[in-house]
Amino acid sequence: MHGRLIAARRKAREYAMVARALASTDHPVLAQIIPARFCNLSCAYCNEYDKVSEPVPLDEMCRRIEHLGRLGTAMIGLSGGEPLTHPHLDGIIRCMRRTGAIAGMITNGYLLNAERIERLNRAGLDHMQISIDNLEPDEISKKSLKVLDKKLQMLAEYAEFHVNINSVVGGGIKNPNDALVIGRRALELGFESTIGIIHDGDGQLKPLTGDEAKVYFAMTNRKKTNYARFDKFQEAIAQGRPNDWRCRAGSRYLYICEDGLVHYCSQQRGYPGIPLAEYTREDLKREFLTAKSCAPHCTIGCVHRISYIDHWRAPQTRMVAPSGQELVKIQTGN
Repeated sequence: MHGRLIAARRKAREYAMVARALASTDHPVLAQIIPARFCNLSCAYCNEYDKVSEPVPLDEMCRRIEHLGRLGTAMIGLSGGEPLTHPHLDGIIRCMRRTGAIAGMITNGYLLNAERIERLNRAGLDHMQISIDNLEPDEISKKSLKVLDKKLQMLAEYAEFHVNINSVVGGGIKNPNDALVIGRRALELGFESTIGIIHDGDGQLKPLTGDEAKVYFAMTNRKKTNYARFDKFQEAIAQGRPNDWRCRAGSRYLYICEDGLVHYCSQQRGYPGIPLAEYTREDLKREFLTAKSCAPHCTIGCVHRISYIDHWRAPQTRMVAPSGQELVKIQTGN
């Protein structure tokens, strides 16, 4: 009963978030912020971690999160690196919830145990995503179902937050059929199951092989729930075609690195490159109307999903390259 009540309240907050996003474009819908670049794993396809960085101090993380609150950010997600390596993760989540934002986290799940899950419950975590890449660990990825299944069972027993298990194809994963097994196991445990296409080192399109595409479409033909229903963009990626869309990175979606700078996304770090403490609603407005030259072949799912909210409005009137150089003033409906 307690768990159902928490889920109902979370769902009500999510509906309110969507209604607010449809009513106004003056605030970020999702900000992903990095509390630690360090990761305890070393997946071959990943370019978002190191082995030397110190975690961002708690007080600095809270200052950054408070500024996201002042910008009206609806959802704040922790990414990395590996967020569970941060010694004050619970305090960071509490800071997120104090802004009124929905609090999420992307993790490899290795450091979870029953006590840690209970702490995340008490801190107020709303959503957790775990990506599982294969059934057995190999040189490409250690994020395997064999290693993580006991962690998933603990989540099923103790977690009061929503859990999504994201399986993948592409990026050198040896057996695409592993994704189907992982997806079935996630559903057995009562979790949401999604599938992603791993980008190349620049976050760009890498068409799937025939076997990979077969598995991808088998996964996506299942019943959709929550944000999985907004994965239509991946069909073009699977077939090696560009997507025609309006990327709202820098406005509706923000990526804040461990240095506290705002970037378009994890794969286009460097622009706008403005300190979060100095980021204003004028910056949000400018980037809302800015087309990005990397958009047609982008595979960054969170940016696609958030941008979909505004796909029907506000043609973009200037374009920048991933380097941040303005290319040309344009009037585009793309």
